[in-house]
Amino acid sequence: MSELKPLNWQPEPGIGYTVTRRPDGGMNLTFTDLSDATIQHWHDFALEHLLGSDRLTRNLYDLRQIAELPKEAIEYAIEVNTDPAVRNIRLAVVVSSPEVREAIQQIDVMTVPSGVEMAIFLDIDEAEAWLNRPLTLLV
Repeated sequence: MSELKPLNWQPEPGIGYTVTRRPDGGMNLTFTDLSDATIQHWHDFALEHLLGSDRLTRNLYDLRQIAELPKEAIEYAIEVNTDPAVRNIRLAVVVSSPEVREAIQQIDVMTVPSGVEMAIFLDIDEAEAWLNRPLTLLV
């Protein structure tokens, strides 16, 4: 495997998410809140990370601790998911509430032409199994 891209993410006080590098080179993002500070920090991190997107990547967003997606979070997610670099991403989103599932479905519908391959799950093991399919299916 080639060298993994640097994560360039550091925890900060008041930020309600963490990021870890996946063994396959992608990222696991786990959210505990969607405060304004968290949303802004994620938005900036996600756009910066897309700048150097040069390979097929698997990302997992764990939103199981989130009960509701604020309008600003939805708008930022639509913006990020319409960046041309997302064509390189397979994205699994794990949720635990119907409200969050509906919001993620709205984001998916609004960004279909972008090329991101996204699926929503209630079970993290199912999300991992879906992510682990060969990336050649994206091409």
